[in-house]
Amino acid sequence: MTILDKIDLSQRMDQKQYALRLIEEQRRLLQLRLHLGGHMGDNGPGPGLLVVFEGPDASGKGGAIKSVVGHLDPRHYKVLNCGVPSDAEKRHHFLWRFYPDIPGLGSMSVFDRSWYGRVLVERVEGYASHEEWRRGYQAIVDFERSLVLEGVILVKFWMHISDEEQLRRFNAREADPLKRWKLTPEDWRNRDRNHDYQAAAEDLFSKTSHELGPWDVIAAEQKRFGRIAVLETLNNRIEQGLRRAGYPVPHIDDLLDDLDL
Repeated sequence: MTILDKIDLSQRMDQKQYALRLIEEQRRLLQLRLHLGGHMGDNGPGPGLLVVFEGPDASGKGGAIKSVVGHLDPRHYKVLNCGVPSDAEKRHHFLWRFYPDIPGLGSMSVFDRSWYGRVLVERVEGYASHEEWRRGYQAIVDFERSLVLEGVILVKFWMHISDEEQLRRFNAREADPLKRWKLTPEDWRNRDRNHDYQAAAEDLFSKTSHELGPWDVIAAEQKRFGRIAVLETLNNRIEQGLRRAGYPVPHIDDLLDDLDL
């Protein structure tokens, strides 16, 4: 059984529970983010925070990112949507174009798709040769390890949904004139190769999940459950990263005392 086959996509959360958990997890994330940025506490800027989202089309990456950054001060983060590399970018090593947006101490970057395109889209669609995408695994692991060792907290999410749920979301987008722009012929074409992309994802998990940058696979069949899972996991990963860096973890008790739950 593959990693994706083991994910329980039946998990659900009702609206009331979602509303309460959203407040808790977002407030905790805000507290952690302010401490990382040196805006709270007396310790100065902490490690940079780098969050990567991958997964199939319509798996909820955009909504999850909104739940992560929507309540933060826009001066305290940036979101990058990484599409097809330009002709100028193709002249360099495939990781080159990502370096300018890697967060420094106290900063935060969220990548909606990332360098994993080398071993996903470029592999499946044949944009990279077999030798190129095979080399990509080790290059990515070395790259990520170096970032963490130099002061970055790295969190990697794979948003997982079933083929049936993806089709439902595609049809819903097509029927909504305000969301139709999000659906392209390429999305439909990629859907026909879902099996190939899932096989590439399984290789990705086995070859690029390492002690400093493990993959967190999120059951995103229900958007509410997936968003809370992302926030909870992100908060836990930040706390782990702070401890690894020897930076104090702020207490959550002060936040919970203020909540009328």
